[in-house]
Amino acid sequence: MNCLENWRNLPTRRTILGALSSVVPAAALLGAPAMAANAESSPASEEMLALARLRSYKSRRSSSWDRTGGNADWVRVEPGQTATLLAVEGAGAIQHLWFTINSPDPMHLKNLVLRAWWDGEAAPSVEAPIGDFFGLGLGEYFVYQSALLAVAPIKALNAYFPMPFAAAARMTLENEGAAAVRSLYFAVDYVLFPSLPEDVGRFHAQYRQATPSKGWTNDWTDNGSPGINERKNLSGADNYVFLEAAGKGHFLGVTEAVEQNQNGWFGEGDDMIFIDGDTLPTINGTGTEDYFNGAWDFGGQAFGYQHNGAPYVVDPERIGGRYCLYRWHVESPIAFEKSIRVTIEHGHANHRSDNFYSTAYWYQTEPHAAFPALPAAAERIPRVFNVGGGAGAAPVPADRPLQEK
Repeated sequence: MNCLENWRNLPTRRTILGALSSVVPAAALLGAPAMAANAESSPASEEMLALARLRSYKSRRSSSWDRTGGNADWVRVEPGQTATLLAVEGAGAIQHLWFTINSPDPMHLKNLVLRAWWDGEAAPSVEAPIGDFFGLGLGEYFVYQSALLAVAPIKALNAYFPMPFAAAARMTLENEGAAAVRSLYFAVDYVLFPSLPEDVGRFHAQYRQATPSKGWTNDWTDNGSPGINERKNLSGADNYVFLEAAGKGHFLGVTEAVEQNQNGWFGEGDDMIFIDGDTLPTINGTGTEDYFNGAWDFGGQAFGYQHNGAPYVVDPERIGGRYCLYRWHVESPIAFEKSIRVTIEHGHANHRSDNFYSTAYWYQTEPHAAFPALPAAAERIPRVFNVGGGAGAAPVPADRPLQEK
């Protein structure tokens, strides 16, 4: 019997359904009515109704709106002046920050310093140049989006970190540059609660830099030169440090900017994270691009996703090359009970001497350990240094001349 005859001898679909209906209700075969009966006994998940849940907090905003009712919705910030962005008492949480800045200072992203204090503490829990805080670590604007930070057209800075406080919150912006900010527009969106749960950590953001991150040798022409890859580094000695913190908390992520002082791929270094006093890395990575969840030196391409990205890549793998990177551990923040030290190599076993600028973000109990002193404004301005090594074949770009350190 051929295939066509087989098909003709098969019962029709109607006959099959009729036979099955004596055993299984037809509704279960053809649609959802029978399933609906089951659904009635299954409550909706929290995720399905999360946005519909009624809120009992009080929504508030501190902004630069014109108190006269006019359209001058900005504040002017003179050199040396500090603008207060938020000063509130009670329990609550900042939910969103927005800024846009009109300044003649070409490096205002490095010269304006954002700070925040929680619950009357003496030392700020947030201290970073405003550009670095928003992932613009080289003083230049570019558009990108991620889960926690975004820069929208034109020069609109947005942050979505929850920043809780139990008794008070204060946030300021200091102008450490030589030119006035002609108009600072800002909005700090926050909510007020009757009280804050005991198990809620406080938000922290800390800026660091190394200009340059001094390598152990300048006797090389490329990353594969003899003696480079054979070098061992198991302890993390001389690694660049993103963060050192003491207390109980969790590391949320980091933004990093790099300006190359040497040719070739800057990211031969592994991330090494030390938790609760471990002398060897508790967590050990396989390369810089791997930590930022890319691969193969990013192929020299810019990219940006919700949890990871290199949204700014200019003149890659040559002197004067520039990168801005970010990695958010929102899927599983890296927890610590007593302390954490988050580091990364600069080149394999720290052989390279490029410039690193970074801001680390984390939550922890208070009090927090003292932050390193914020470098002077002039020291934060990106520039290419003559450090030797990595000569290669690429010329030094005319717009990024070498400077002596």
